Amino acid sequence: MNLRHLSFRLLQVYQEVIRQGSITAAARELHLTQPTVSMQLKKLSELVGEPLLETRDGRLKPTDIGRELYQASADVFTRFNDFNTLLAESREGWVGHINIGLVTTAKYVMPRILGAFYRQFPRVEVTLNIGNRAHVLNRFEQQKDDLYLFSHPPSGEQVRAARIIQNPLQLIAPSSHWAAGQSQLDFSQLSTERFLIREPGSASRMMFESWLSRQGYELSRTMQIESNEAIRLSVASGLGLSVISGHTLQEGKERPVVLDVEGFPLKSHWYLVSRRDLRMSYVTAQLVTFIAEHLTECIEADWVAEDLSKVREWSSHSS
Repeated sequence: MNLRHLSFRLLQVYQEVIRQGSITAAARELHLTQPTVSMQLKKLSELVGEPLLETRDGRLKPTDIGRELYQASADVFTRFNDFNTLLAESREGWVGHINIGLVTTAKYVMPRILGAFYRQFPRVEVTLNIGNRAHVLNRFEQQKDDLYLFSHPPSGEQVRAARIIQNPLQLIAPSSHWAAGQSQLDFSQLSTERFLIREPGSASRMMFESWLSRQGYELSRTMQIESNEAIRLSVASGLGLSVISGHTLQEGKERPVVLDVEGFPLKSHWYLVSRRDLRMSYVTAQLVTFIAEHLTECIEADWVAEDLSKVREWSSHSS
C-alpha cells in the first residue's frame, strides 16, 4: 500500500461505514452524499489492494484485512486525539518544559516559587541552571533558557527585565567581632578589616565596589571566595567581614551578625529576565503569570519589589 495517497478523511469515512453498517447511514452521519462515500471506499480498497467490506446479515462488515485496517486506523486516531489534547493543554500552559537560568543567590527563593507553581501545574517540568553571573549571562547570550533571574541584569534592546524581589546586601561579621551589637557605625571604622568578596563580575561585588567608589573608600585587605555559602561560613568562623545577600543569611547553621553601618543594607533586587527576540512558550507564559499573581503567597510580602505588576504584561507576548 502506498501510504503517500492515504488520508485521514479516507480512514474517517471507512470507520464510520463500519460503525453504521451501511453507506447510507454513514453518509448521513458525515453529511456527505452516498456516491461520495462509495467513491471514498472504492479508493481506499484500491490503495490497500484487497477487499475491505462484505455484506453479512444485511449489514456491511469488514473482511479480515478490513478488520485489521479498522484497528490500525483506530490506533492512529487515538494517538492523534491524545496529541490534540496535549496540544490544547500545552496552549493553556498545563504541560511543557521550562529552562530557568539562576544566579547562585537566587537559588534560595526560586524553589519556593516553583514549589507553589508545581502544586497547581504538576505536569510542567522545570530545569534550573545555576551559576555565577558570568555563567548565567553566557547562557542568556546563547539563548539557552526561557527565563532568567539576575541580581544585575544584562543590557540591550533584546532584554526584558523587571524587579520582582528585593535583595538587600547586608554587611556581616562574626558574632565575636568588636562591632557586633553596636549601632550607627561609620564604614571608616571597618575599612581596614579583611573583606571576603565574590569573584569579578559578581553582582554583589559590583554593587559593593560601586558603593565604595562613591563613598571614596578603598579596601586594604580582601580575600576572594566564589561561593556565598563559603563566605557565610568563613565570616562566622572569624576569617573576615563581607557584604552578601540578606536571603543568603537565612540559610545554614552558621549565624554571622549583621552590622549596623551607615549606608547599609545596599538596595538591590532580583530581576526576572526574558528575551524580547524569542517567542515565549505557553508554559513559560503560565509561570510568568503565576509569579505576577502569586509571588506574595510564596515569599514574604515585604520582599516583593515594585515592578511585579509589569510582569503580568509579559504573557501577552506569547501569542
